Amino acid sequence: MTDYKKAGVDISMGDRASKIAYDFARSTFSSRKKMIGEPVNDEGSFAGMLDMGDFYIVQGDDGVGTKMEVAERIGKFDTLGYDLLAMVADDVICLGAETISISNTIDTNKVDPNIIHALMKGLANACVEQKVVIPGGEIAEVGKSVNSHIWNATAVGILEKEKIITGREIEQGDKIIALQEKGFRSNGFSLVRYILEKEFDENVYNKPSPFGKSWGEMILKPSKIYSSTLLDVLGRFGGRRKFNIKGIAHITGGGIPGNFNRILKQTGLGADLNNLFSPSAMVKEIQRIGNVSEAEAYKTWNMGNGMMIVVDKEDADAVINALSVEAKIVGSVIKDKTIIINSKGADVQKLIFEL
Repeated sequence: MTDYKKAGVDISMGDRASKIAYDFARSTFSSRKKMIGEPVNDEGSFAGMLDMGDFYIVQGDDGVGTKMEVAERIGKFDTLGYDLLAMVADDVICLGAETISISNTIDTNKVDPNIIHALMKGLANACVEQKVVIPGGEIAEVGKSVNSHIWNATAVGILEKEKIITGREIEQGDKIIALQEKGFRSNGFSLVRYILEKEFDENVYNKPSPFGKSWGEMILKPSKIYSSTLLDVLGRFGGRRKFNIKGIAHITGGGIPGNFNRILKQTGLGADLNNLFSPSAMVKEIQRIGNVSEAEAYKTWNMGNGMMIVVDKEDADAVINALSVEAKIVGSVIKDKTIIINSKGADVQKLIFEL
């Protein structure tokens, strides 16, 4: 069996490192006590919040990760801007906030204006579609410190205090809605690359896949950005909240159990996910090639479910109809502190994750 650790990523070590980083970050919070911009202590949240008096500023950070290496292998950089914006804006929306800006940093061993043009054109297009501005950024030529390009970003959002989504209102019997994603988004790519390069070779990305395009083109499929469509039901800043959305989970690194648990952690409840979207044929094929277990796949990739939201059961159908992306009810909140998944990957089975 192939897992994320064999691909060079140790999730447990990453969790420990994140805990260390957050503890030091939290040690700074008291420095702004009773001042404008006082931080809100909410460990495990998808983004950080600063109290601005009448509203919150919400801030999220992420990057495109090693998906960049695939782009470099086939010389295609124009879609990565969608991945970059999705990674940060779709974290910010988990609190109910509207992303208004994104700044970005490109670290490179050697500046290539043509690559910068493709990266930034894609990001600008994504931002215009989502009504987000780019007020600044940085391009750093750092020589041998990096092998190629590293692209990270910070998103800033705004949120009225009465519209914050914390997950505390989630109750047994609430319905869970998933928003469909057909690719890997920008997570778990170390495992994707490990599988393909081991099965074929390092030049696999230019070779034809069974799906009509090269392997590189298939896995570079840009992440769907959910922020704007969720704002249609949440209301933008100053707008009316149309439905009582109780929790939003962005399914990125850590997969469904790792991320959905982040909105359940304050309730002691669990979830029965018996009707999830199936991953695309391409995702299942890579899972099959790599002999990746169902449990490992659902802990590493989104497996067809890019975002999950919790609503009152009476609102579920109306929320789905209001969304402009493919969405459906995929399960319910349950009393037991477990996440039960009826998997739909390469080896269908029932998975139970203890919380």
